Order: sequence, then C-alpha cells, then structure tokens
Amino acid sequence: MQKRVAALREVRQLLSRSEFPPIEAAIKAGGIPLLVQCLSFGSPEEQVQVKKSSLRAAEQCAWAAGNVAGEGEELKYILLSQGALLPLARMMLPNKGSTVRTAAWALSNLIKGPDPKAATELIRVDGVLEAILRHLRKAQVVANVPHELATEVAWVVLYLSSLSNVATTMLVKSDLLQILVERLGMSNNLQLLIPVLRSIGNLVAGDACVASTVYVTGQNITDGIIPALIKCLKSEHRVLKKEAAWVLSNISAGSAEHKKLVSSSEAVPLLLRLLAVARFDIRTYVIGNLCVSPSEGSGRPNLILDHLVSLVSKGCLPGFIDLLRSADNEAARLGLQFIELVLRGIPNGEGLKLVEREDGIDAMERFQFHENEELRCMATELVDKYFGEDYGVDE
Repeated sequence: MQKRVAALREVRQLLSRSEFPPIEAAIKAGGIPLLVQCLSFGSPEEQVQVKKSSLRAAEQCAWAAGNVAGEGEELKYILLSQGALLPLARMMLPNKGSTVRTAAWALSNLIKGPDPKAATELIRVDGVLEAILRHLRKAQVVANVPHELATEVAWVVLYLSSLSNVATTMLVKSDLLQILVERLGMSNNLQLLIPVLRSIGNLVAGDACVASTVYVTGQNITDGIIPALIKCLKSEHRVLKKEAAWVLSNISAGSAEHKKLVSSSEAVPLLLRLLAVARFDIRTYVIGNLCVSPSEGSGRPNLILDHLVSLVSKGCLPGFIDLLRSADNEAARLGLQFIELVLRGIPNGEGLKLVEREDGIDAMERFQFHENEELRCMATELVDKYFGEDYGVDE
C-alpha cells in the first residue's frame, strides 16, 4: 500500500505540476479506471488492515481525478463514464477534513459545466446533502482566517445551485440558506465569500419560496442577510461588491416588501455611490436594486411612490440619465424606464423639472435616429408626452 500511495502521488504531481500534463498518455495507458478503482479505498480487506493507507491512496486519486477533470469537457465525460462521481461523493461523507476537502475540490471540477446531469446525480447520492450541511455548519470561520474545507464545499454548493433544478430544490428545502448567511456574516475571507455569495444569489433567484424567507420578520435570515451584504458592498474587493450587488438585485426583484427591505437599509447610499463610480458590469446589478419591478402582464414598471421619491431624493437620477449615453442597449432601456417612472410618478410636475435639470431631454433626444426600434420609440414617446409643445406654457 505504501508503494501504491507513493505511485499515486507521483501520478498526481505529474498531472498537476507539468506545464503540459501527460493526460492523454495517462488515458491511453488505462490510468482512469485504475484511479476510479483506488477512489473506492481498495478492497474490503485493505480497508480493514490498512485503512489509513487506503485513505491516503484515495485522496491522491481524488487529486489526480480533479486535475484530469479540470482539463476539459471530454475528459470529464471519460471520468463520469468510468464511474468516478460516486466514490468521490462517498469521500464527502466522513468527517475526514483533508479527504473531504480534496473530494469537494475534485467534484467541483467534475460537475461544473453546461450539462446538469452530473450535478443532479451528485445531490441524489445518499448522505451527500447532509454531509454538505454538516461540513459547512461545523467549519469554524473566524475573521480573515480561511477554512479551506468550508471554501471547497461552498464551491460544490455553487455549482449544484447554478446547474441543476433538482439540486436547487433539494438545497432550498434544507437549512442551507441560513448556514450560508451565517458564513457570509462571519468571514472576511475572499476565497470563501465568493462561492457563498454566488450560492445565496442562485438560491434566491431560483426559488420564490427562498426569496420569501428573506422577508420574514424575526427570522435570522432576514436579520442577517442585508447586513452581511452591506459588509461586502463596503469591501475593497471589486468582485465582492459586484456579487453583493447581484444578490441584492435578486432580493429586490421579489415583492414590494423585499424592495422596501433593501431600500430602507444602509445599502442604498452604497449602491448610489457604485452607480456613480463603478464599472459598468457592477452598475448593471446596482440598477436591478434601484429600478422598480415590472408589473405582471404589463410593459410599464409598477410605481411604488415612496420608494421612488426616496431614491430620487438621494440623488440617483443623474446616474440613470447617464445610462442613456451607454453603448449597451439593455442599460439604456433601464435608464429610460426609470426616467419614465420619475416623469409619471414624482408629484406636482417636479419629475419633469428634475429630468430637464439633469439634461435628460438631450439624452433622450439622442435616440431619435437610434438603430434599436424599441429604444427609439420609448425615448420619442417620453419626449413627446412630457416635453411637447405645451411643456412650460403655464410658467
């Protein structure tokens, strides 16, 4: 067994450290079936007699399998067809930190990709969901000290929640969201926060029931999620700001109560700041928080007057007008939608004055000969309706 472990370690190092790993040679030599066989901890006799050595052998095989899976879809298919997923999944079950961490890393490489089949198969393995919850719950994450096990398991959750509807349904029925929110609030470690944030966003966006649990008075999730996301918005890490804005936009896309939950929090000043200074990809998610959700069956957004007045009073209008000057048609459309809300909703004609004061008329008139018909019609209709011949006559 000692020789087997040493040989497997050498194979793993060859497959991971070389600039051009000899993966094709390993496949042609029949290495994949041998790796899968060793993932099962050897024969029953070996499990009894040299359990620790068998476990080390399996861990080396998991490393090698993860390296192979990371090289492309074709190699993932070979591993899956040889039955690598089940033994890797079973390596997640015990409380063996190093082994679980390696297996989780290998599984992330194995299941990520456009095909949800592997993710669905993984979540259906007996005990895997319970093991995921247990490892995330037990891992002690303190301040800037990372817990590598929690990080690797969180990546598995991310791919499960983004790829498989079956997996998402099973995850949301557990207490996973509560655990993820706790992790988000406890840690400042970038490597852990990224998969945790994305997983929360996937769960909230993918299931209306989960979105509803975010707004339940007195629930730990409700009390914890907004402060945790605000912490990420304040981070110096650009990727955390982007991911937090995306998760908040998924929450804001829910009911009016969800939107008020976000708009009444400390998140709004931070989002307005990002709208003014952040790169466009972040601003797109910020817009999702500040715009009012479209009504069912209607092309026009709903008008939540208090929310709208609050946002405009905090200075968000210039940022939306600036979107009209963007080359991105979707951003321009959202900018026009928000301007329409201001023109229609701000009482006593103040909305018209605000839009004019911020050069909104000029920004909309730029669409007079725009190639996109929808944007051209939206802008023309707004200018004609609110700033036509009769505009300013009374004054």
